[in-house]
Amino acid sequence: MTDLVRTTVTDGVYQIEMNRPEKKNALTAEMYSAMADGLIEAESNPAVRVILIHGSAGNFTAGNDLNDFLRNPPASENSPVFRFINGFATLQKPFVAAVEGIAIGVGTTMLLHCDLVYAGTGARFCMPFASLGLTPEAGSSLLLAQRVGHVRAAEMLMFGEQYDADFGLASGLVNAVIPDGQVIEHALARCHKLAAQPAASIRLTKELMVRNQRPLVREIMARESQIFGQQLSSPEAKEAFSAFLEKRRPDFSKFA
Repeated sequence: MTDLVRTTVTDGVYQIEMNRPEKKNALTAEMYSAMADGLIEAESNPAVRVILIHGSAGNFTAGNDLNDFLRNPPASENSPVFRFINGFATLQKPFVAAVEGIAIGVGTTMLLHCDLVYAGTGARFCMPFASLGLTPEAGSSLLLAQRVGHVRAAEMLMFGEQYDADFGLASGLVNAVIPDGQVIEHALARCHKLAAQPAASIRLTKELMVRNQRPLVREIMARESQIFGQQLSSPEAKEAFSAFLEKRRPDFSKFA
């Protein structure tokens, strides 16, 4: 594991911590690879009953580090980002998230695959794919609409605006809103309580809840990945990324 991703196992709970605080835990290819390996390790370790993911220093994740992302764009299903996304979409063990601060891009879409999500009062959720000339990923084009309804999902995905913790609670994105600074502790306590439950019963309960939808989710994710890859080289995406790096507003007026 890289120091940018810390993993620990305590009393049946496997913790994955995104640890790049100076960049608000923005994700690099190296971090995606480490987290994908962590999910495999957690699934295969019989001592692990629950997986908890969280960020460091008061933020969940700022999403992709765009400089790193542009240097290492996902070129296939074996790319680190897709290995991670496909990994959490097929977990058999409970997957829990503790969200403080910002949860941008994949920081929000991965929550749609979590069984339990706890957020701090200052949590902010955002999926700015369309604003970057890209398209939804991680099954969010299906799962978000199922969770919050079509019109809310359309607003969230098409405008790419930020939403607060109260919206997350009201729309069913999170289980509970906890005071900032107490979220990880609260989530860990819930994970330990869950780990004390009969392990087979918990896994089978999750399987029954998701088994009918998982083939469709995998199909949607594959299609999303294909379109996402195509959009990476689109004129709109190039303009969006250039504007971001040049610290200016993008101009999409010349694109149909």
